[in-house]
Amino acid sequence: MNGVFPALGGTDSSRSWFERAQASLAGGISSSARLTSTGPHPYPLYMHSGSGARIRDVDGNEYIDYLLSYGSAVLGHASPLLTEALTQVLHNGTMFGTCNVPEVELAELICQMVPSADLVRFANSGSEAVQGAVRAARGHTGRSRILKFEGHYHGWSDTLAISNRPTAAEAGPRTTPHAVPHSPGIPPGIVDDVVVCPWNDPAALRAVLDAHHDLAAVICEPIVANNACTMPDPGFLELLRQECTAREIVLIFDEVCTGFRTGPGGAQALYGVLPDLAVFSKALGGGLPIAAFAGRREVMEPLARGQVKHGGTYNASPLCATAALTTLRALNDPAVVKRIDETGRRIMEATRRAAHDRGIPCAVQGVGAMFQVVFTPDGARTRQYRDLLSADQSRYDAFRHELLKRGVHTNAYAMACWFVPATVTEDDLNATCQAVEEAFKAL
Repeated sequence: MNGVFPALGGTDSSRSWFERAQASLAGGISSSARLTSTGPHPYPLYMHSGSGARIRDVDGNEYIDYLLSYGSAVLGHASPLLTEALTQVLHNGTMFGTCNVPEVELAELICQMVPSADLVRFANSGSEAVQGAVRAARGHTGRSRILKFEGHYHGWSDTLAISNRPTAAEAGPRTTPHAVPHSPGIPPGIVDDVVVCPWNDPAALRAVLDAHHDLAAVICEPIVANNACTMPDPGFLELLRQECTAREIVLIFDEVCTGFRTGPGGAQALYGVLPDLAVFSKALGGGLPIAAFAGRREVMEPLARGQVKHGGTYNASPLCATAALTTLRALNDPAVVKRIDETGRRIMEATRRAAHDRGIPCAVQGVGAMFQVVFTPDGARTRQYRDLLSADQSRYDAFRHELLKRGVHTNAYAMACWFVPATVTEDDLNATCQAVEEAFKAL
């Protein structure tokens, strides 16, 4: 492995490309999440190629990749399965703006794999699919307001870009959080339509539901990937289901990150709790842009009749639908998802052991397929968004940079998580665990 990160001058090409990019790209980037740093250097890495679990930057440095296109490239980079399937589509035509055969086969497979899916609609990104699900819920119920949980992320668009990462000063009371827009540019009327509740707090949930009788939907990340893989307390998802059923509120699971990664049926199958609607992206496309929202026939029927409008020129193009169909056929094999889960659990255990041996308090939380290392003051796992406000961000940054120096590429943000590809080899795994051990030693 040549993944040892050079201490000086090893990423000059990335620096040069970033300097060049700032003249034409706003901020030099195409997504706010890419404004990251390369160790101590104030510029992001530019990747050139990848194969399996590894990626290479423009300077030739190699890394084992656990950012994994934010979980999208679940079958690994340059997957031969996808390359073979997509080559024929490239020859035949990538999109026509018409109905196509792969979209039907893909929808049928999703309905087979996802317990709550009676009908499916496709989109191009998780943000788009969340908007579609929210519109479907509003169309079905005739109500407007949405309950979301503090710290949960449902995309960058106005609809639910509320209270994703508020500061302590902005957040308001713990049990009745303020609805805080994620950034300037979100109209007050949008904010007023969103009610915010703390996660894993049954009493607060019931109180909020009792206070608001105009809710169209409750939406959550069942495993909070964008809140350091904070897990649901035992029984909390079941409580959500019971309360939404009793109050005739549509329950939406945002499975953009958990879908098909935590198992063929996603988090809803893992926990045995069925939402009315679920949203999928990331692993669905295996690295190509596609998303879906799916759910109970009764809730999706207004879409089917054309009463609730939803469209998109690029929705389920033959190229992206074929990528998703190929990916889901692979992930529908229990052996594949078992390998992903077992690989991640070995890294999690190696991290816990290294932290214990060095006397460094941290929580390693999540499931094998997706997890995060959180430097909480006492090493306790996080239960709610505000628990993360006291985590040691600088120690996480140092940990991430030490891993990067040793050829392990992870998310730059402490509130995100690791994603494990299906293609991690035994050598990759051993190198990762060794890098983790050495990183804790350096801390």
